[in-house]
Amino acid sequence: QVHLVELGGGSVQAGGSLRLSCEASRVMYAMGWIRQIPGKALEGIGTAYSSPRRADYVDSGQGRFTISRDNTKKTLYLQIDSLQPEDSALYICVASYDGTGQLQTFPFRGQGTQVTVSS
Repeated sequence: QVHLVELGGGSVQAGGSLRLSCEASRVMYAMGWIRQIPGKALEGIGTAYSSPRRADYVDSGQGRFTISRDNTKKTLYLQIDSLQPEDSALYICVASYDGTGQLQTFPFRGQGTQVTVSS
């Protein structure tokens, strides 16, 4: 079993930034972020791979989202800039041994951290 713990959510004014983190109980080949906006389907943001190191973004994650990871700390990060009220969501860390399939189907998932953006 793999445990994922997200930190860094909170309330922020529109235009602000947040950095979320996700600590895994072990180094995983593929770690990523998805988000749950109330009333909408889970939305993929992007994935970071341990080796070779690279990050891939879903279309919705392009531009304002930056994913990075520190393998020595088994930690994944999500930097979100220019936050907008529509970014308000539960941000969830996911992980997979092989990175196959969509982010929403990765077998390991954290509890999520809430981000609320006010206008």
